Amino acid sequence: MSSNTKLLKMEGISKTFGKAVIALHDVHFELEAGEIHALLGENGAGKSTLIKVLTGVEERDEGKIELDGKTIHPRSTNEAQQLGISTVYQEVNLCPNLSVAENIYIGRAPRTKMGSIDWATMSKEATKLLEKFDLKLDVNKRLDNYSVAVQQMVAIARASDIQAKVLILDEPTSSLSKVEVDKLFAIMKQLRSEGMGIIFVTHFLDQVYEVTDRITVLRNGGYVGTYNTADLPRMELVSKMIGKDYQALNESLKEGQAEKEGTKTGDELISMKNVSHQGSISGMDLTISRGEVLGLSGLLGSGRSETARVLFGIDQVSEGELSINGEKVNLKHPLDAIRKDLAFCPENRKTEGIIGDLSIRDNMALALQAKKGLFKKISKKEAQKIADEYIKKLEIKTPNADQLIKNLSGGNQQKVILARWLATNPQLLMLDEPTRGIDIGTKAEIQKIVIDLAAQGMAVLFISSELDEELRCCKRIVVLKDMEKAGEVVGDNITEGAVMQIMAGGEGK
Repeated sequence: MSSNTKLLKMEGISKTFGKAVIALHDVHFELEAGEIHALLGENGAGKSTLIKVLTGVEERDEGKIELDGKTIHPRSTNEAQQLGISTVYQEVNLCPNLSVAENIYIGRAPRTKMGSIDWATMSKEATKLLEKFDLKLDVNKRLDNYSVAVQQMVAIARASDIQAKVLILDEPTSSLSKVEVDKLFAIMKQLRSEGMGIIFVTHFLDQVYEVTDRITVLRNGGYVGTYNTADLPRMELVSKMIGKDYQALNESLKEGQAEKEGTKTGDELISMKNVSHQGSISGMDLTISRGEVLGLSGLLGSGRSETARVLFGIDQVSEGELSINGEKVNLKHPLDAIRKDLAFCPENRKTEGIIGDLSIRDNMALALQAKKGLFKKISKKEAQKIADEYIKKLEIKTPNADQLIKNLSGGNQQKVILARWLATNPQLLMLDEPTRGIDIGTKAEIQKIVIDLAAQGMAVLFISSELDEELRCCKRIVVLKDMEKAGEVVGDNITEGAVMQIMAGGEGK
């Protein structure tokens, strides 16, 4: 539990990008020694910007930061680390091509009397450090030999060894299994007991209530309040985060569900018969009809994303037959798929979706331009018309279409990518983890959009690791296991238990 000792104090923090985007306005945040403190809010609430200000990535416009009672002004991540502020991101910021030991001791490797790196001592000390966290690894192996979960543990171990006072965990559990999350939480509690202050940024409310002592909520760049976790009911927390009546949002989604139930699927659009791609999917049989939201479920490594990659021509069919509208096709690259009116929003929007230094307007026009070809250039006027339409239709929060997409929140970036593909008027829209890492309110909005698109006759392939949203959006769920189709559930048989039974190797209807 918290020691009630103020470790970190941020007062009146404000940050503006350009003249139009107010990222933070008069934000307050306090962290105690020996505390796990959740920093929550919708995408665009200001969480990431506040962390960037604290870690020296961004310069604050106004406000004051105190660490251990002393005013600080970090101007780089290195300076922040020297002050005792360390960050572990969802995308681990270590060097995968170096060994585990080298990653732990980057910039501070033990030296021999001759001044060279003392490899034996470094390996010994790294092994000893990791054993403290119940990690038994070969520290001389490259970091990329290990899972994302292990890499995160290594990053946390490094932070503890450099005697960080403040540890920031930014969406650390998004790609972890339940067992890995439990292990991470055990380490967090251990560090808390040793007096470290931990800032925990997550979208998983169950985890917030499982491991944190206090919660600070931001909304639209402003400070909403700080609360003891045990004293804040979940529904009240959700209301504070989204700034509107959660019940009303739920009713809106229920209306969409009613539309889903009333929607009749049309003719078969996609057919995969015994389709394989070496190393990713094997003997896949799958059909998708017009007006259908088909869920693709399974554990990590089951072949969910890989199936979409084959359908979009990123990976080629090595065996079997793929047909669109009853016609056998051979998709050699994504442009073939685009010209067949297929669309794909990838799982990793940062590296595979957005082009950060382009405007919202230019990002939206990319796929349509590819479909038209280089010699049929989309005019700025046409691109602006597309942008204006989808900014309004998808309720994208931005001052204008000229805004760089990298300055938007994750949820709004996702909406821009969605708009990019809707502008091509696709027959099939493939969404791979479309709501990962975005807030509750935007999740519900995207789910409603998906249901509405199917009601208009579009086929949607919906891939999600969150079973509850697949249950909410899909009339049919295909479950994958070990890169093969393991079964499917339809209509009234769609329950969390039925899907999980198939994942575990049971029978599915």
